[in-house]
Amino acid sequence: MARPRPPQLDDVRRAAITRTFFTPTTLPRALARLGFVQADPIRAPARAQDLTLRHRVTGYRAGDLERRYPTLPIEEDFFVNAGFVTSALHRLMHPRTPRQAWTKAQWKQANVVLEAVRARGVVHPRDVEAALQLGTATNWFGGRSNVSTQLLDGLHYRGLLRVARREGGIRLYAVREPTAPPENPLAAHDALIDAVVAKYAPLPAVTLGKLVSYLRGGVPQWSHVRAAALARAKARLPSQRIGGVDWYWPEGERLRAGEVEDVVRLLAPFDPLVWDRQRFEVLFGWVYRFEAYTPAPKRKLGYYALPLVWRDQVIGWANAKVNDGALDVQTGFVSGKAPGEAAFRRAFEDEVERLRVFLGVPSAAVTRKAAIDQ
Repeated sequence: MARPRPPQLDDVRRAAITRTFFTPTTLPRALARLGFVQADPIRAPARAQDLTLRHRVTGYRAGDLERRYPTLPIEEDFFVNAGFVTSALHRLMHPRTPRQAWTKAQWKQANVVLEAVRARGVVHPRDVEAALQLGTATNWFGGRSNVSTQLLDGLHYRGLLRVARREGGIRLYAVREPTAPPENPLAAHDALIDAVVAKYAPLPAVTLGKLVSYLRGGVPQWSHVRAAALARAKARLPSQRIGGVDWYWPEGERLRAGEVEDVVRLLAPFDPLVWDRQRFEVLFGWVYRFEAYTPAPKRKLGYYALPLVWRDQVIGWANAKVNDGALDVQTGFVSGKAPGEAAFRRAFEDEVERLRVFLGVPSAAVTRKAAIDQ
């Protein structure tokens, strides 16, 4: 009997594609499977969390997450990045002890703010400031902002407030009763690492280490056990050295490359497939950069370039915006030109149509696209 072929980098790449683009499902089920979704306020053409979810939720429309947030079992919070985490993961992170402790004076002011929120139920930061008038202070960006707003953020980070919803993009807060510490902090930390691995697998050792390090933002109280937790993860998780890289994936799974579909997908810059730039470069062989904060003359891909997936490769990018009621999609390709096959053209047209529906651009509007065969 012939021995099975050892896995190659192509297999890892296909496994990454097929695993992250699971069959679209309901929003609660997709959130439960992802564990957390990174958020970003830039809307070009939609926020990152919406662009991420549209590939994984049946019939998803831009803004659905924010509209449905109050009824979903999720919390807006910081995990390995800022975004939305499931309630189950959120419970594992709290009570959270920030690295920078408040002084007695700060706690005195914070308790005044906390009682003001408790008395009102759900509050807008401006209402708290109007009621308490605590003035301004230097924030962590080096600028000035209302003390009350800083205290609201600090109380939220400490798990004493929750984001009830957003109004015009602004967080509205409500009181959260303190969370009981986990019975087994080490097991809780391991569960958080497993959630990270489940979202980004298969992932190289360097990415695993990076993500565990980023947990310092979500669970700073466990910084002293992080190195041991990483060592336990490497011993616990299935792994294999492929292409000179040690790859890891969740317990109970095998590295399985699924069937490749004739599908084009335009991804958010923070999509799970794209988020770690080193992993992206290993899998797809080119450097993707997020250039929203790069001076315009120095941009190579565009302000908010969306990586363009064709089958099991990321072959280029697109910049999409709505101009005068019409969707404008401008493309670029790593090779300098689009694939010449008709299957790609059809798949690209289908993806642009899905994007139009997701954005709510009127069907009568003309969708303009850069020539994909130049």
